Amino acid sequence: MNSKRGEPWFEDGNVILATATSSESPSSSTAFRVHRSVMARHSEVFESMFLVPQPTTEIVETMDGCQVVRMWDAPVELANLIIALYDGATFSNGKLEDFFYLAGILRLATKYFIAKLRVQAIQYLTQTWSFTLKGHDDMVEAALRSPLVDGLSYPRVHPLHVVNLAREVNVHIILPSAIYFLSLYPLEDLLRADHAKLMVEHPSRPSSVLSPQDMKDYTLMFQKRLDVILHFVRSFCGTRVALRTCPTGPACTKGFARLSARLARSWITRTGPLHYMSQAVSDLEEDPKASVCGPCRRAFSQEVATLREKTWSELPSILGLPTWEEMIEMDLYG
Repeated sequence: MNSKRGEPWFEDGNVILATATSSESPSSSTAFRVHRSVMARHSEVFESMFLVPQPTTEIVETMDGCQVVRMWDAPVELANLIIALYDGATFSNGKLEDFFYLAGILRLATKYFIAKLRVQAIQYLTQTWSFTLKGHDDMVEAALRSPLVDGLSYPRVHPLHVVNLAREVNVHIILPSAIYFLSLYPLEDLLRADHAKLMVEHPSRPSSVLSPQDMKDYTLMFQKRLDVILHFVRSFCGTRVALRTCPTGPACTKGFARLSARLARSWITRTGPLHYMSQAVSDLEEDPKASVCGPCRRAFSQEVATLREKTWSELPSILGLPTWEEMIEMDLYG
């Protein structure tokens, strides 16, 4: 069976990894000449593959004098994996293709039990789909200030692709953040799957279909968002009164009532409560008509910070996942 040479191709390599063909694409096989020792050093799967007793030379497939091992992987993903094993992986987040590169690396690192590379890919994902509230805040700020790239907003990838990749490779730690952002999208849009980020064609693109499991998780997260917002607007702010030690008590109480009324008019179903609460603190501090004294503003800010931390800590439990700390141990140190 003929295969075209791919990159990398090491002339002194002693084994050839060739992607298998399919009935839809019988001439799509790509071959990569590599070193057994390098591949086996990083992966027990490759090591075991090369230790299997070879069949007689009459039936073994060869190319340029090397044994050919057929691989059921996309050529672009296998090429990127091989390069990563030789030179290291370089992850970035400038354009959508950067996510597809990471997805392919993570997919094959998981398949071939390359633990170090898998953890490296997960760690990079958590820089955007964070397990910390600060990381979440940084991601939102980046989304607000980053320009469009190829017509796509930051982060360039759709959260549905992130969720489906996480399910595919059994990664938990990015799910609460990704599903939180997924819940900002209208369900009808997700079911149509016609968002520009979902329609970009690429061999490493995860599924664009919302699974029944994630439809349930989407619904739970959507409801949680609304509950948090309504509680914050109606109870946390709406019933708030001045501190006992407040020198202008009635004025501060009225200031909080005005803030609650303003918040009630401004939120929509796509509002993210974590950022919304931060905005409320900023609005109160910057509004000259708020008539809220310094001590009352500081107490409000501190209690909002506590509420945001509590909300963040509860995200995994909404989806029936372990705690943040347990997922860190599972996915980043397991």
